[in-house]
Amino acid sequence: MTQGNILTSPIRPSALVIRMLIGAGIGLVLIGLFLSGVNHPNPAWPKYWMARPLIIVPLAGATGGAISYFLDGLRQQGGWKMFAAITLSLVIYLIGLFMGTVLGLDGTLWN
Repeated sequence: MTQGNILTSPIRPSALVIRMLIGAGIGLVLIGLFLSGVNHPNPAWPKYWMARPLIIVPLAGATGGAISYFLDGLRQQGGWKMFAAITLSLVIYLIGLFMGTVLGLDGTLWN
């Protein structure tokens, strides 16, 4: 596959959605485990304080999954490009998940 084909290849919606669902699922499980440890929330927090992190973190995970899908063309070229695509996907996913966690927990558990 040449560089031109990677940039102009059609988007396969089913594959993109699957990657996004996997990324969102990982984010949802991680933030769910993190929030399940809160036994006595601060009474100053809003009534539905868990809703924000349970929405934002999976959205960040879904974005990371989409980025992984878009780097798939680079991954298929093999060699050092495959290693670079996998590393870049993982780094972007972890940074996005961290930023989503911080944004979701801001004002409650993350002060």
